[in-house]
Amino acid sequence: MTTTERTPAERARTARVLAGATEAELADLWRAWGDDRPDVEHLRGPEAGLVMVQARAGGTGDRFHLGEATVTRATVAVRGSGDEAIGTAYVLGSHPEHAVLAAIFDGLAGSALRERVLADVIDPLERRQADADRRRRADARSTVVDFFTVARENDGPDGEDDE
Repeated sequence: MTTTERTPAERARTARVLAGATEAELADLWRAWGDDRPDVEHLRGPEAGLVMVQARAGGTGDRFHLGEATVTRATVAVRGSGDEAIGTAYVLGSHPEHAVLAAIFDGLAGSALRERVLADVIDPLERRQADADRRRRADARSTVVDFFTVARENDGPDGEDDE
């Protein structure tokens, strides 16, 4: 493996997709990787901790502290053929195996196996997550009530209601 440079946008995409995947999905993908799996050394963690979550009033207003969230992080070195790549992952919640698997795939995405990781891991996971988001939005949209379609029962010239 040879370490390859990735743009910040590529790193962000990889981190977002891996953190959004389930631990079971990543475990299945890692098992499917086959016999040519690289050696993995834990450099940091996995370890859980707290982060302060900030929000904005109205989405664009002043910042305020919303509260704390548990996050698990892991950093691993993936080695194969004498070369090494470093992968790091942060996942919401206390999920050490999820963080390690995400870090492994992050490291592989920065190696000579980048194209395989994108084709076999990142792209399929991203499609599944987008489909799930579309379904959730459609379900939420189906519950919207349009109050402008409700007509008044008595809309006579005197303006009085039947109540």
